[in-house]
Amino acid sequence: MDEPTMIGAYGPWAASFLGEGPARLSFRQPGWVDLEAWRAVARARFAECVAAPPLPPTPAVECLERRKDDGLEIERLRWQLPYGPPTEAVFLKPAGAKGPLPGILGLHDHAGLKYFGAHKITRTGDDQHPMMAAHQKTYYGGVAWANEIAKRGYAVLVHDAFAFGSRRVLLADVPEAIRQGLDDNDPENPERIAAYNQWAAQHESIMAKSLFCAGTTWPGVFLTDDRVALSVLCARPEVDASRIGCAGLSGGGLRTVFLAGSDERIRCAVCVGMMTTWRDYLLYKSHTHTWMVYVPLLPRDLDYPEILGLRVPLPTLVLNNRQDPLFTLAEMERADRILAEVYAKAGASDRYRCTFYEGPHKFDVAMQAEAFAWFDQWLKT
Repeated sequence: MDEPTMIGAYGPWAASFLGEGPARLSFRQPGWVDLEAWRAVARARFAECVAAPPLPPTPAVECLERRKDDGLEIERLRWQLPYGPPTEAVFLKPAGAKGPLPGILGLHDHAGLKYFGAHKITRTGDDQHPMMAAHQKTYYGGVAWANEIAKRGYAVLVHDAFAFGSRRVLLADVPEAIRQGLDDNDPENPERIAAYNQWAAQHESIMAKSLFCAGTTWPGVFLTDDRVALSVLCARPEVDASRIGCAGLSGGGLRTVFLAGSDERIRCAVCVGMMTTWRDYLLYKSHTHTWMVYVPLLPRDLDYPEILGLRVPLPTLVLNNRQDPLFTLAEMERADRILAEVYAKAGASDRYRCTFYEGPHKFDVAMQAEAFAWFDQWLKT
């Protein structure tokens, strides 16, 4: 290990805890032969470590607005979880479609923009916020990918994740001592939005420490929030709950790993720009990521890609970018080998694919085309 690590001379020592071989509960361990027996043990350990809050009943859903735009019927929805502010979401389907339609749970990214959530990957009319137009141009080839896949005949739900958009932490709800002189006044002012996003980035450490003290984790809270949204999507009368997929870039890719790995209602998954190994985070790249990634104690039992591998043999597509600064290429390639070995051992190599694109962190139109074709292959036949 000649390359400098983020923790200096302690790097080789810390990496020794992971070792070079498969983790204890990896399906790649020769002792695991029965797929379902392995999955039961591995998922139980995952659930213990991620410590997700209890899953509440599917909430009552309020429709705040209905409109038609660009060949789609669009609804703005809201529901209340047992904790925090109400969740707002966008539901899209082809105009006039009655179903049963395959469904997609669209999982928005992080990007350091906690003021926004679902609007990062949707477009609900001509009044798109200029910051979201710029965001989609940078990361999504200038399109709202949730709208684009809805046009192909899918029912799509995109909700604000925990601590984003409608679920963000309001300055008025925290002690004045940690507000840094900010308040929630004039919330649509771009300078105020930028200041809030900067504050929220620093608040992540406080949130993560508090969640650990509560006996849960940030990925665990994400998981419960996303499972509730999945239940809302599955309950829609025009949705075929047996044909559900999920996808997301970056923070949405992270949420895809945890949700698709642990909930078999997700029949097809696409993880974009969020696949590497615990070794990569440990030695080289945790400084490029948020507290939302980490699950204490799990790395000795399952490597990060093997969380997604818990869904084998269900169809799984991983899309990476070779010049993505959030990861090292070597560890992205290692993660691909790990998942390929898991699927091969399960006799399901045809249900796993990983593609590397040129360029930085993104989910551009070419990548979307591959993702949409993957969903068509597995959810429309």
